[in-house]
Amino acid sequence: MTTHLLCLDGHEILAQSLVQQLSNSGTETRLLTLESRHFPDGELYFNLPDVIAGDEIIVLCHLHQPSDKILALWFMARHLREFGARRIGLVAPYLAYMRQDIRFQPGECLTSKYFAELINQSFDYLITIDPHLHRYHSLSEIYSIPAQALHATDIIGHYLKQQVSNPLVIGPDEESEQWAREVAGIAGCDFLVLRKTRTGDRDVAIHIPDVQIYADHQPVLVDDIISTGRTMLRTAEELVTQGLNKPLCIGVHAVFAEGGPGVPSADEEMQAGPVAGIVTCNCIPHATNGIDISPLLAPAVLNMLQPASASSGDTL
Repeated sequence: MTTHLLCLDGHEILAQSLVQQLSNSGTETRLLTLESRHFPDGELYFNLPDVIAGDEIIVLCHLHQPSDKILALWFMARHLREFGARRIGLVAPYLAYMRQDIRFQPGECLTSKYFAELINQSFDYLITIDPHLHRYHSLSEIYSIPAQALHATDIIGHYLKQQVSNPLVIGPDEESEQWAREVAGIAGCDFLVLRKTRTGDRDVAIHIPDVQIYADHQPVLVDDIISTGRTMLRTAEELVTQGLNKPLCIGVHAVFAEGGPGVPSADEEMQAGPVAGIVTCNCIPHATNGIDISPLLAPAVLNMLQPASASSGDTL
């Protein structure tokens, strides 16, 4: 039996790194060759020439901007089963459709539940990183297949310990306290948690305590998703106003809202502001990627490949 990795999202850098991590751990893994394109009418075309009958298949696909990717996942899972794959696992570093976990207004579509049903029907297990678990306490509430939600706090903490001198970890709001505490614990540094008031999609007020005792530190803002970037940008402005150094901004998921005519994208707006830099994990491919998640993913994949693995909704 052979283990294959199929990269379905074009994130070849992460795919190659994960293949190397798995092979170095004793599970020889091959990267499958896939021909994919769109027909002129927008329909998807796939050709998978490799023989995969009886083998383990790991499908790697981040689900940022998910519409095309979701249809590709459905097609590919059906195709792999028809061609005799033993098991098919989904590694989705960024997991889509987790925000709509209740009906906020009558008649709203409960997309998180319906999307989970599609994945449950298509794959044998799921591995993701820091999904948006708000009202769901565990992936097992909607995923019936074995599912693991990994956390990037350790790898971010190790990054700070190795790459940043005298860091001060800052959580932008009360919800980030556990995040900031764990990252700071790994990095061996202090942390602060601020208070945020949001008055609109792009309007945020940040309330900061007296921080003068940290004037010689390198502030580090840490959050799971950088979307509009406004929270980090407003926080950076307030920190600099109070005499602190420009903060380094670190995010797990580089979502970064796109701009438009005369409107900069979120990363462009942040880079033009008082920040020392932006670093993200490579869950979603982006120019800011600086923290490799493959060492985090590999042990979870190896665990799922074990025949005895049958746990569901675990969080590592």
